[in-house]
Formats: sequence, structure tokens, C-alpha cells
Amino acid sequence: MAPAPRANPELRGQDAAVAVLRTAARSGRLPHGWLLTGPPGIGKATLAFRFARALLADPEASDPDLAVDPAHPVFRQVAQGSHPDLRVVEAPRDPKTGKLKAEITVDLVRAATASLNTTAAQGGRRIVVIDGAESLNRNAANALLKSLEEPPPGAVLLLVSHQPGRVAPTLRSRCAKLALARLPDAEVAAALARHAPDLPAGQRDALAQLARGSIGRALELAGGDWLSLYHRLATGLAGMPPDRLALHALAGELSRYADARSFAAPFWLIQELLGRVVGAAIGRHAPALFEGEPEALARLAAGRPLDRWGSLWEKVARLASAVDGLNLDRRQALLHILTLLALLSEKDQGAGSALGDLDGG
Repeated sequence: MAPAPRANPELRGQDAAVAVLRTAARSGRLPHGWLLTGPPGIGKATLAFRFARALLADPEASDPDLAVDPAHPVFRQVAQGSHPDLRVVEAPRDPKTGKLKAEITVDLVRAATASLNTTAAQGGRRIVVIDGAESLNRNAANALLKSLEEPPPGAVLLLVSHQPGRVAPTLRSRCAKLALARLPDAEVAAALARHAPDLPAGQRDALAQLARGSIGRALELAGGDWLSLYHRLATGLAGMPPDRLALHALAGELSRYADARSFAAPFWLIQELLGRVVGAAIGRHAPALFEGEPEALARLAAGRPLDRWGSLWEKVARLASAVDGLNLDRRQALLHILTLLALLSEKDQGAGSALGDLDGG
């Protein structure tokens, strides 16, 4: 597996974003607040820590790649969480379950931003990284706003978010925005070759497609039999009629994985299928992930209007966020979604009224 972002010396495919930060640092007019956005797993947090290290080791961040040698004291301190001029704010873990809590609270923000009003221990900048800025609750966002409105000299705040629409508008408006690009599939496959060398080349390429440009997502998927699960999902839904028993069993498997490791991964799989159905409907066919997939996608695409598949993709994303944040029953949520997907994939127009809360207007 790849190192944690704070200890990762490697950043792939984000040369344009690196150039923006390097130019800003050298200009002498570095914005004090930044909002780094983009899909999960593409290197946002890794870039934030890379930039923080560069500023702490060299205020002008003179290295072309913002790189700091892993043997450098600053690199080691940041990796260990011990640098006196860097504070990191992220959602805490529940001590009982080990899972991330849904919110970043005001106490965490106040403790971190208080350091901005002290003298830098090493005479340079003082930096706060907010990893998961969409998780800031209202009070936490208001506390952070004070530091963005009246930043002390030498202070830099780096906000990282894969859901910038959930970041408070008052925070967004006071930050320079930097959107990171989705990585090419070849870059993701190369990362899998480095970090999961036992995977066959064909499987790496397929997982890179499923990962949608996210190295983090690809590494997560590499830890399970996701190609087989995707195959079963697509064929179960595309059957005439859909195989409800198979989908029920699949919901159980996905929920067990969600409870044990990551709730997001099962929803990635569902969203990937929906995205590929939409692609098939408009004639944009991605390379097949299994034999017979193009035919299965074509059957699904023909069953309902295009706008309903696209709308469902967005609603699955919102439901995933709500279920995880509210700690609802994951198995029931997944079963509910797969049941409604089965209804949507049927050509019987009478099924439409049952889609209600997920596919309604």
C-alpha cells in the first residue's frame, strides 16, 4: 500500500497543480488560504503535505517539483506529525469502532489555528492543513473563517476536499482554488504495478478503469474481488428479469465489506456501472471489463431514458454520503439501492412508481 499522504514523497500526474503552487510561492504574494479539490484518491492531501514541507524547508519553495528529500529533517518531522509549525485537522476516529466520525468539531479547529498566532518555532511559516474540509461543522467553519479573514503574517491554510460544494461558502470565497485533475488510467495502472505487484497486468488495467483516475481508489479496490463483484452486479441487473436473489446476496457481500473496511467502495462500484450505462446510451463505450459487458450495458441503457440513469448516479452519491454520515444500516441501504436499480432496469413501466425516493424528481 502507498504511504499516508503526510509521509508520501511520491506525487504522480499533478504537474500542473504543482506548477501553480510553486509559482505562487515564488511570487512573493502567496495566498494565505487554498482550497484543493478533486475526486478522492488523486493526490490532494499528498500535494497539500508536499507543499507544506516545501514551505517549511524553504519559504520560496524553490525546488521545481516542490520536493523535499525524505532524509531532510522537515520531511521526517512532517511524516511523524511532530513539526512544531504544522498543524493537521481531520475528522477523528471513533475510539470504539475505529471509523472516522462524520464531523470536524470546533475544538479541533481552535486548537490548530491558535498556533498561527504564535512565533514560528523554526523562524518560517506556520501552516494548517484541513484534510476533509467538507466535514467541518458550522461552528468549526466559523472558527476557521476568522483565520482566513485576518491571517497572521506567514500563516498558510491548506483546505483539502473532494466535495467542495459541502464546504461553507464563506470559506470557499476566501481561498484560492486549485482543482486537481483526474489521473490517466495508465498512471493508475502504473501505481498498482508499484504498490500491488502481484496483480496480473490485465487485472491492473481493469481496476484502473474502475478507479476512475484515482490511485487511492485503485489501491482500495485491489484489496478485494471487485471485478467479479462488478460482473455479478451488471449481469444480475441486465437479466430479463433482473436476478433479485443474486442481487440480494450481492448486497450482503458488499455490506460486509463496507462494515469491515470501506463504505465508499460498494458505492463506487454502483456508480461505475451507472456511468458506463450512460456511456453506452450515448455511444461512448469504454473497454469491456468482462466478456459480454457491452451487451449487458446496452440492455440496461435501452430500458430507461438517459436522464433517469444520470439522475440516479447523482442520487446514489448523495445517499452514500448520507448513510455514512448518519451511521445508518449499510446492508439495508445497499439492498434498497440494488432493489431500486433492478426496478429501473426492468422494462415494465409499472415499476416506475416504486422508484420514489431514489429516482424521483
